Amino acid sequence: MQVDLEADGASVEGLPRFQQGLFHARRLRQAGIALTALAVSGWVLALFVALFAPLSIWPVVLINCASALWVLVAGLQSAWWVADWRAQALEEPTVELIEPPVEDAGWYARFVARFGSGLLAQIGAPVLWLSGWSLLALVSIIEFWNLALPAAAVGQSASVGAALGLALAFGLLVFERRLAQETAAQWPEASQLAQLSRVAIACLVVSAICLLFAGAESVWPLRLAVLIGLLPGLVAVEFLLRAVLSLFSPRQPRLEPRLMAQSFIADLLRWPPRPLLALQHELHNRFGIDLRQIWAFTYMRRAFLPVLLVVLAVGWALTGVHEVPLQGRGIYERFGKPVEVFGPGLHAGLPWPLGRVINIENGVVHELATSVSDGSTPERVSAEGPAPLIANRLWDASHVNDKSQVIASSSGDKQSFQIVSMDVRFVYRIGLTDQAALAATYNSADVPTLIRSTASRILVHDFASRTLDELLGEQRTQLADQIGRSVQADLQKLDSGVEILATVVEAIHPPAGAANAYHAVQAAQIGAQALIARERGAASEQTNQALLQASIARDQALATAREVNAGAQAADLRFSAEQKAYAAAGQAFVLEQYLGQLSQGLAHAKLLILDHRLGADGAPTIDLRSFTLPADPMAPRKAVQ
Repeated sequence: MQVDLEADGASVEGLPRFQQGLFHARRLRQAGIALTALAVSGWVLALFVALFAPLSIWPVVLINCASALWVLVAGLQSAWWVADWRAQALEEPTVELIEPPVEDAGWYARFVARFGSGLLAQIGAPVLWLSGWSLLALVSIIEFWNLALPAAAVGQSASVGAALGLALAFGLLVFERRLAQETAAQWPEASQLAQLSRVAIACLVVSAICLLFAGAESVWPLRLAVLIGLLPGLVAVEFLLRAVLSLFSPRQPRLEPRLMAQSFIADLLRWPPRPLLALQHELHNRFGIDLRQIWAFTYMRRAFLPVLLVVLAVGWALTGVHEVPLQGRGIYERFGKPVEVFGPGLHAGLPWPLGRVINIENGVVHELATSVSDGSTPERVSAEGPAPLIANRLWDASHVNDKSQVIASSSGDKQSFQIVSMDVRFVYRIGLTDQAALAATYNSADVPTLIRSTASRILVHDFASRTLDELLGEQRTQLADQIGRSVQADLQKLDSGVEILATVVEAIHPPAGAANAYHAVQAAQIGAQALIARERGAASEQTNQALLQASIARDQALATAREVNAGAQAADLRFSAEQKAYAAAGQAFVLEQYLGQLSQGLAHAKLLILDHRLGADGAPTIDLRSFTLPADPMAPRKAVQ
């Protein structure tokens, strides 16, 4: 109930809240200063720790606790404005009061006195302070909000921090108990301040628990430490909304102010929770509506429990109706024992937990790599753009699905080993029979892990006797079929219910780190083989050339000998013939031979024959004319002298 000084100025002295207004204001000021110092210390310490360890649990814990203290300080200061107004009203009831008095407000009073006619003076100090504290708490929580904090060891300092947090929570608990003991007549704002104290106590206790259980393998303390910041964050948002909505309410300096730092969220921190009780009181006090007098609500309250029980019973009975999707199957368990394998469709059975259906795949094909990838999101590229790096199948770069494997080495007569990287993938599915579905569900907890471990063992056993050259030169289709048959045989022995549809060998190559060295070895081997082949070719060429020269010389010698022999035979035959002719003809043959040889020798000679019987009286006449057809050979010739 608010008091108007103009109407009830003389009666305020008899009200307990006005009598203790000065005492309450002093207590609120002391508590506010102490909590402000703690909040500032935690806030500054959080900023300092965030510079060196931004991914630790300490910045989040310190900021959340400091924000909870900021919210409590905002409530204490808002209550201080009301208590100070009551103290001033009790001392000077006839003087017009303004929130707060000019002589006691410090720099703000001087600022308002200088610019009193502006918008800042109309808003009022309580609204500005409440908005400032709430905005500071909300911004701090948002800036340090991170649900992806990694788990890390915190050491002995976590126990010390948890002890300090619990000690501060105990002090606030004592403060909250003293506020809870105050009656509404003596201090109406005490109950709301007690609820805000519970917000700070809850943040401190939860943060201390998170510090105690934080470790290198525990992630939930980090998540809980971040999520507890929602409580002071929601209260800060509610304070901001109340401060904004208060601007639309008329300010009446003569009317007793009300506490603006009221929180519906903080009021829920009670047992048992009564969220609708405040709404019922507000409707009754403001509008005179008593929900307890409405018959419909009374009937709903009486029938709520039976209707709820019927709905729960029907809902529990409907848990026995199971829907199996088209691409799935369901194994029906009755009292924990598998009874039947349901196909796609609706099926009825006993309700939970007497009967349940375990969903299983029905012909869904999966692809599994022998190595475990990092689970990173694949890079998306446009259809017209360049291919992503993962599409590069050159083995001078590592890929996520490559697995290292030890194989035999072919280093002469020495036994050694080599390491290769391979990408072997299996295409599998759960068998289509009911027995395969039961085996895949109850005989193995993780089918991909079972296939991967079995395949790894098969690959180790199969590649132990193979060399790199054999693997690179062998047909991958035959190798994949052999690996697939071996893996399928082992899976059948284990009764896993898995069917291997295909085995794909994407790549087999040396490790990416040894790519350059292996390229150099390959280049050296190719160069050595090329040099050997080139020298062998040169030697063969020289041998063939020598054989050719020898054959030519031999053939020429044989031809020369044959010619000499033939010439000798011809000369022998001619000599024999001439000897016989001479014996038959005598001197005539010799003359004929002489003339023949002479005609041959003089065949191309230019001769002038003079007869020695020519006298001096008659000069020799030589006919140098030449006649060709159609000259008449009988025509007279003119001699040339």
